[in-house]
Amino acid sequence: MATKIPFIYQYPYEYAQLEELSPLIRRVTARNPSGFTFRGTGTYIIGRGNVAVIDPGPLLDEHIEALKTCLKGETVTHILITHTHYDHSPAAAPLKAYWGTKTYGYGPHGAGKRDQGVLIEEGGDMDFVPDVVIRHGDIIKGDGWTVECVYTPGHTSNHVCFALLEEKALFTGDHVMGWSTSVIGPPDGDMTQYMRSLELLLNRDDEVYWPTHGTSISNVKDYVHAFIAHRLEREQQIIDCVAQGYSKIPDMVPVMYTETDPSLYGAAARSVLAAMARLVANGQVVSNEPELSLTAEYRLADA
Repeated sequence: MATKIPFIYQYPYEYAQLEELSPLIRRVTARNPSGFTFRGTGTYIIGRGNVAVIDPGPLLDEHIEALKTCLKGETVTHILITHTHYDHSPAAAPLKAYWGTKTYGYGPHGAGKRDQGVLIEEGGDMDFVPDVVIRHGDIIKGDGWTVECVYTPGHTSNHVCFALLEEKALFTGDHVMGWSTSVIGPPDGDMTQYMRSLELLLNRDDEVYWPTHGTSISNVKDYVHAFIAHRLEREQQIIDCVAQGYSKIPDMVPVMYTETDPSLYGAAARSVLAAMARLVANGQVVSNEPELSLTAEYRLADA
């Protein structure tokens, strides 16, 4: 593919340790490395004394105890959730009880799709329900810090980024990461929404991104432009595959993802399905089934 995203693989860290990142930002990394989480979930702490925690992470005793220890003597006033995948929100429940605070999020898993009447299969933290429901543009004020809620559906339908206005820093969750692109898996994941959410970031003045996985991103606009170009090129790859006679997504994946570990082909197929849904919605591709799926057959609309 023509676009090369300038991925950043350096990530100096120690599990279960508090890192100082900026005057208002600290981080504790969970020991849950994988092909989807990179070195692990980075739980962010905003402020000093009276603080907010972003994405408390998975249900790992070591990580939960580390957060309790690292924040001993401080007061957690808010728990902010970017979205409800298992590596982001489950630790909110025990920590909320321990700290006696409230959780903030767009809604339960799949909330953005349910708003549209779309039911999704279980695939996330189905137990999480925010104490405070947030929407795009909402402002959350703390002791010496201010957070703006930026609704960015696509990776999930309830995905929210959080902008720390004092540092022009955006906590991007899984929306934009420095080490990898995001998996967009229908029906909760939606490529059309994801592309719109990327374009939304281009109109903002954020100067640094802090993803939940991986290190910070400073050349933010270049990154977003590269992510958009990458997705458009993937769409062209799909069109080329269909034109060459590949009618099923599982047959397209090895052709499209030549540099990807085959163990990740399942996730890649879900992203192809998300891109295919956008192509069908745009009238470029048609399916032999009313419900788009990995087993359906596809052809060019003008074929």
